[in-house]
This record gives sequence, structure tokens and C-alpha cells, in this order.
Amino acid sequence: MAQLTHDTAGTPAYGKFGVWRLALGLPPEVGAEIERLGYGAIWAGGSPPADLQVIEDLIAGTEKITVATGIVNIFSAPADEIAKSYHRIESRHPGRFVLGIGVGHPEVPGMGVEKPYDALVRYLDVLDDAGVPKHRRVLAALGPKVLKLAADRSAGAHPYLTPPEHTRQARDVLGPDALLAPEQKVVLSTDSDAARTIGREAVENPYLHLRNYRRNLERLGFPTAELDNGGSDRLIDALVAHGDPATVAARLTAHLDAGADHVAVQVLPMADDPLPALRELAAALGIVRR
Repeated sequence: MAQLTHDTAGTPAYGKFGVWRLALGLPPEVGAEIERLGYGAIWAGGSPPADLQVIEDLIAGTEKITVATGIVNIFSAPADEIAKSYHRIESRHPGRFVLGIGVGHPEVPGMGVEKPYDALVRYLDVLDDAGVPKHRRVLAALGPKVLKLAADRSAGAHPYLTPPEHTRQARDVLGPDALLAPEQKVVLSTDSDAARTIGREAVENPYLHLRNYRRNLERLGFPTAELDNGGSDRLIDALVAHGDPATVAARLTAHLDAGADHVAVQVLPMADDPLPALRELAAALGIVRR
């Protein structure tokens, strides 16, 4: 599996577990507490703008934790601007930043006429020309074609909304050396009905209305009927780990057992303060506080 510690080439450390959260919900003080809890990386989602100022502020407010975008949308953040932002951050905070990029969704306005895969390849070409190192970028990847691209043109893949079975399949495509860092949604609640309600709200809108996620879930064996009307209980249970801290920790570890190097934990509901749940999970996972 991928190297998880800093080496002479400047490969960032990720640790086994990190935290995924919308960039707007990651003020520096939250990032600092995530770091103190012992998580190895912070993944800032929600397609942050090309200046990446929110990322630099988060890095500046922490000491050494790796901060990654999860992800920058290639259709809303031009590659040349992203490259300039990468180099600005790298010059001020060497070795701390990983650039996660992805193609977004065909249903979202502004995608343009270029095929998403071709646009992603072209974007990577611009990053190459601008000197953004391969080992300092990852791709949002679900299907085999983009997973293969992630292995060939980046450090690896950051799949989103995927169960451990996808992780197993992704590892087969990526090979043994590429980074595999899936996101996993969690609800710390032993009330299954309440947890599914929270999970369904996060999964249905927008993901069950987006073709790329639906196709991926169909490949994993979920029929169309289970993807409609908010998703079946079986689907929600597969995509959102819930239960007491030990039960949720076992689900997170299942990704590692399936071939992941690192798991990015997204605590639900998103509007709540994630830190209480992250503290409980850190204890259950045996993460060492810094």
C-alpha cells in the first residue's frame, strides 16, 4: 500500500484515519482540535474556490497535520490558478498540502461540452506543466477508468460515498502502491431509525440524483429500486456507518481490511459540531492524542 509517512520526496503523512468536512465548516480552531485528537489528515470538501485561501488558513492554524482538498472541482477552479495556489501554499507550508481534484457532476451547470474524462486529463496536463507534483495530488475516482488514471497520474484515489466492497474493488484496479483514501459517513447513534433518517438526508440529496454515484452503486449490486425514494434501508446502512463508537470504528476499519490506506471520516449531521463524535471515535479507534 501507499507510503503513509513523510519521505525524502516530500510524500505527506495521512495516518490511518482522517476527517472529511465541508471547507466552510473547518475554521482553524476546529482543525487544531482534530489534529490534537490524533487524526492524520483533514479533507476539506465542498469545491473550495481556486485561491484556496480557506485551505491555507486551515494549514496556518494547525501544526503538521496533512490538509487535502476533497475535492476541487476542475470545472469551477481553473488549473493554472490552482497551480499558483498550490505553489503559494507549498512555499509557506512545505509538505502540508495535498491537492484533491475531480470532475463534479454532469447535472450541475457549468460542466461545459468537453467529456469529463478528457477534461480531467487535460487538467492534469496543465498541473504537470505547472510543476504540481504527481505525489501531491489525488483524484476523486469511482469507476475503473478514473481509478486507473488516478494510479497513473496522481498519488491515488479519494472515493466518496462508497462502502468497503468498493474499496476492495478499487484496490484491485489501483494496484498495491497507489494511495486509496475513501470517505465514510458516520452517525454515532444506537437508534437505527434515527440514524437512518440522518444518513438518508445526507445521501439522497444530491447523491442519489447524480448519475455517476447511481452508476457506481449499481455496479456494487444495488438495483434501481433501492436507489429511488430516498434509498432503501440496506443502501443507507451500507453508505452510513451508525451505532456506538465501537461499532462505527469496526466499519471504518473494514475499509482498511479491504485495502484502504486511510479513511476520511465524515460525521453527520453536518450542521452539528463534529468534535464530540470525533473524540469518541478517536478513543474507539485507538488514535493517539498529540
